[in-house]
Amino acid sequence: MSDPTISRAKERQVAERMKALGIRDEDLVEKFVLGSGKGGQKVNKTASCVYLRHEPSHIEVKCQRARSRAVNRVLARRELCDRLEEQVRGEKSRRRQEIEKIRRQKRRRSRRAKQRMLEEKKKQSEKKQRRGPVEAG
Repeated sequence: MSDPTISRAKERQVAERMKALGIRDEDLVEKFVLGSGKGGQKVNKTASCVYLRHEPSHIEVKCQRARSRAVNRVLARRELCDRLEEQVRGEKSRRRQEIEKIRRQKRRRSRRAKQRMLEEKKKQSEKKQRRGPVEAG
């Protein structure tokens, strides 16, 4: 699998977004750490995982989505911007809302909700069983 590449335009876009949010490179602590997880020996040997810490807000971001360090740097900065925007605006970001939605969907149904659902299914199946073939008249 080849690494996705980040265009210069996207790099500029992230830089402009950082500037708009008041994030300066001097305020960032950037480290490159060894990756982990799937990817085999290559991922575990190279320090392509990017760790960013924004000193004024104490927001920490770790990014290891791609094999390339350069790509991960841009993605980490984008993630930092998202989190800082979320903190500044005081509202849930789109990504956070999606995570919450998935969490709610995966949550087990209550006994009562499950019972109601099964009752409705039973009614529907009885309704279908009562249907007979259409007779030609």
